[in-house]
Amino acid sequence: MSHIRKSFDRRDFLRATAGTTVALAAASVTGAAATSAAAAAPASLSIPKDRLGIQLYSIRDKVSALGFGVVLPELARIGYKEIEFAGYTQNTSILGRQITLPEIRELLDDNGLRAVGSHVGIGNFRSNLQGELDAAQILGMPHVGTANAPTNVNTVAGYRAAADEFNVWGAAATARGLKLYQHNHAGEFAFATDQPSVRLYDVFLKNTDPRHVYLELDIYWAYVGQYRYPGFDPAAYVRNQPYRYPLFHMKDGDANSANANGFDIVEFGAGDLPYEKFVRDIGPRASHVGIWEQDTAPNTQPNPPGSLGAAERSFTALKGLLG
Repeated sequence: MSHIRKSFDRRDFLRATAGTTVALAAASVTGAAATSAAAAAPASLSIPKDRLGIQLYSIRDKVSALGFGVVLPELARIGYKEIEFAGYTQNTSILGRQITLPEIRELLDDNGLRAVGSHVGIGNFRSNLQGELDAAQILGMPHVGTANAPTNVNTVAGYRAAADEFNVWGAAATARGLKLYQHNHAGEFAFATDQPSVRLYDVFLKNTDPRHVYLELDIYWAYVGQYRYPGFDPAAYVRNQPYRYPLFHMKDGDANSANANGFDIVEFGAGDLPYEKFVRDIGPRASHVGIWEQDTAPNTQPNPPGSLGAAERSFTALKGLLG
């Protein structure tokens, strides 16, 4: 794999960042948060602590600038096991060309990592479904999904039509041995504009085929949805249909009444979302891969380590939460 890394000396990068990362980790609030979380965690959890993943959008600045050949080994060193993609490209100056999917797969394998899923634009499923499924299979991922809302037509009929579309894509994914998933933001928990007593997310769940369409619950955005559109419990969705939720986004939020969402996105362990209660309330059935995401991580200072420092501290806090 030396041909993939030839434009960057990873040892220089680690020398530049390791000391800062360790110092920041020691000074962060995640140590205390992890200790209390571990003490409160139930004996049996459905989120395996040995399969923690990362959504690469969280460290998109490092992927673009340094490349997969530097970033993936560093994530393996931290302890992440599962990788969720947010695109398959890096700066072309690293190799003098774009990296290929087989090269990314080789880097995953070399570092003991697994591709668990990928966020794909919903338009790609409409225009290039088989190509996206091909990419998923090359990378060895069991899931492929989208972070787009099912539709921007926020009516009952609009969400039923979107469910029909997802059922077609999901059946195609199932035929290839894959699971198609949809990742929520807050808007899916709003009420239908034509039937204000009906929650859009419920329409999507009811009308998608559980054999072919799965969900990735973004826990932060679910609690934002609860704040903006009250009347539901995020954990209850998982508890009632546990096998439909193979993936979680474990993103933390700090309460802020000045933010229209009710919370600011922060490093895991630095917020006050009720994660201890959530992991207890979802119950022990099924298995859900916990994936760390922090949209704001590239703004982390000092940089270096920047977003990779946030990734390391958040990994420590997640491990503490799960015991």
